[in-house]
Amino acid sequence: QVQLVESGGGLVEAGGSLRLSCAASERIYRSYAMGWFRQAPGKEREVVAAISGSGSMTYYVDSVKDRFTISRDNAKNTMYLQMNGLKPEDMAVYYCAAVGTDDDWELPIRKTDYDYWGQGTQVTVSS
Repeated sequence: QVQLVESGGGLVEAGGSLRLSCAASERIYRSYAMGWFRQAPGKEREVVAAISGSGSMTYYVDSVKDRFTISRDNAKNTMYLQMNGLKPEDMAVYYCAAVGTDDDWELPIRKTDYDYWGQGTQVTVSS
């Protein structure tokens, strides 16, 4: 069982930045695709970004392109989400997720594709 722990959330003013981290309990190099999802009150959990096992392929939802950057350091079993130019609409609980894959090029983006989830970290953006 893979355990995931998010950190780095907090309160930031609109236009500010935050860097989220997701630490995995075991080696994830090339074995797991990972992603960041977020859920705002009254809304369904949605994908924000995803990254393939080696980090060679990434995906971003249109609303965060050019503002957010997903990355991973498999040697540290850690994934990151650098969030710049934060907007009030980005306010949500952000969740780290992972799923085992057979191929490095696999890049699932549906929440139902993921097997392991962190507890979430709150991102609050004031306007």
